[in-house]
Amino acid sequence: MASLKELRARIGSIKSTRKITSAMKMVAAAKLRRAQASAEAARPYAAAMRRMLGELAAATKGEDGAPRLLAGTGQDKVHLLVPLTSDRGLCGGFNSNVHRLTVQTIRRLQSEGKTVKLLPVGRRAFNFFSRDYADLIIDKVVGVSGKEVPFSAASNLGEKINALLEAGEIDVCTLVFNKFKNAMTQVPTCQQLVPMVMDEADEKPAAASNDVALYEFEPDEGTLLEMLLPRNLQVQIYASLLETAAGENGARMTAMDNATRNAGRSIDSLSQVYNRTRQTNITNELIEIISGAQAV
Repeated sequence: MASLKELRARIGSIKSTRKITSAMKMVAAAKLRRAQASAEAARPYAAAMRRMLGELAAATKGEDGAPRLLAGTGQDKVHLLVPLTSDRGLCGGFNSNVHRLTVQTIRRLQSEGKTVKLLPVGRRAFNFFSRDYADLIIDKVVGVSGKEVPFSAASNLGEKINALLEAGEIDVCTLVFNKFKNAMTQVPTCQQLVPMVMDEADEKPAAASNDVALYEFEPDEGTLLEMLLPRNLQVQIYASLLETAAGENGARMTAMDNATRNAGRSIDSLSQVYNRTRQTNITNELIEIISGAQAV
């Protein structure tokens, strides 16, 4: 059995830890409100841009020389996976969910005879994939999470992906990230960026109408696509980065709340052990005093 001194030290240590986790929970909650508002505000714009480009793409369907961001390279051999994680830990299973989904995708693609490349975003993703998949990593991006996500981060990442596509080094590009649902739930998601695909949710508004809208484009559809597709790539990446930031803060707030509760339970349990041990020591001392007095 631990001594009273050891029990006091353990209780004091856990109390200090509880103060830290409680403070981290409040900081994460404050950041979550801003990050959640940004992520929810970006969703309608990103969805509207996908729908608009879908209509432009439909107008140019069947034409030769379609942009690679829209039609791809015409092959399906080299896949670029871009896992989005945080730079810091202490956020429960937030990062491990992205790691698990990415590894599953890597194994599935390799079993189909495809070549896989990785461009991890976030220090946690880079550290994880450096252990077992270092030969697949072609670049990394760190220092994006943990603060206000600048659009320049998405712009630079979009330019890297576009450059790889134009150079013929990749055929398909897919983002792997946690889609924010609420503070306790983040859904691991794969979103294909290149070639561009329409989500079912984005197609519903157009499919609900029986009339086919006629548009007159100025300049022509091809020129518009050349201008808007790189911008759309950046917007989709930016929306995913915002989802990641909101999910990270939500997961950290939940993890720190659980840690604070567990610390409180540990303190209560150790306090009971401390009181019982102290009472036992007092009882033993009294017995020794009484026994000595009777012996005299």
